[in-house]
Amino acid sequence: MISIDLKAQWLIGAFGKPQREINIFALLHGIAASGKLTQAARDADISYRHAWQLLDQWGEYFDSPLVEKRQGHGITLTPLGEALLWAEKRVNARLTAQLSNLASEMQVELNRAIHDTKQIVRLHASHGYAVAEFRDLVHNSTNIQLDLQYRGSVDALNGLTRGDCDIAGFHIPEGALEKEALLRYEKWMNTDEHRLIHFVRRTQGLILAKGNPLQITGIGDLVKTDVRFVNREANSGTRLLFDMMLHQADIVSAAIHGYRREELTHNAVGALIASGMADAGLGVEAAAREFGLDFIPLAAEQYYLICHKDTLQRPAMQSLLQLLSGDAFKRAIIAIPGYSAPRSGEVEESRTVYLRGIS
Repeated sequence: MISIDLKAQWLIGAFGKPQREINIFALLHGIAASGKLTQAARDADISYRHAWQLLDQWGEYFDSPLVEKRQGHGITLTPLGEALLWAEKRVNARLTAQLSNLASEMQVELNRAIHDTKQIVRLHASHGYAVAEFRDLVHNSTNIQLDLQYRGSVDALNGLTRGDCDIAGFHIPEGALEKEALLRYEKWMNTDEHRLIHFVRRTQGLILAKGNPLQITGIGDLVKTDVRFVNREANSGTRLLFDMMLHQADIVSAAIHGYRREELTHNAVGALIASGMADAGLGVEAAAREFGLDFIPLAAEQYYLICHKDTLQRPAMQSLLQLLSGDAFKRAIIAIPGYSAPRSGEVEESRTVYLRGIS
């Protein structure tokens, strides 16, 4: 099987002059993580001498050093080094979903010309940590071609209706907001034709700047004039959850500075807050932990996969169900902050889950 990854390439230079590729990000990541150049060079798979050469070359290029030595404390990034590193993290966070979609399309098309198309399963689901783990596990342990396209919950479900995908992913909050969410998803769930596959359980909440300098304690504090919020895109399940939370708290969206400022993924929200360009956003705990941010849990969610009942009879789908219910998947999910997989791989009629939830 052919595997394809697409990554952003950074080119820098004065207008009208040749550009150079910035090739120092791996080294900066290592320095930030360990504070030791020897370890950072090893992690970047370059020699210690070459690491210093790169740091000197780029320090000269920017006319400002990227690192500084501290007596007895190893090496640390300067403000310029930190700015470069955060810029790279933000670019990756924002582009990952789109590049993954394109890579998946090309990978499927190339493998379609070589292998049996019966082994292709199309999944539309929101970008997230558990979905990425599932994708990697499928690619590493099966011959199934998982055509994964990152879509918001509503768009994924609409794709299932149109026949654009075999499986769609969406999530429903537990507790007081469960019934309202189920009613919004009624047309996809209140039918005998669909089957729900338990995927993961996860925690969503407020992702906040490190140390929570604005002393935000809940949804109600987002209306403060000095709080800059960053939202998820319309038709995403997280946006739906946030809107339901606002309605429950009797808060109008216009009262929140940044309500219409949107990012496509949880980690893009985290990256924006970590860079100091926003103060709060709604997202999963894993995104907060990835960027060293504060987190206030607000809702537990059941993340489901949904498909037509006939789809379950395909050999490839049976293999995916086995993978979901296996120990390898459960171990991978438990390792993600705020995630668990207590019923992964279990199948239920969508109508049964719907009626149970609204009763």
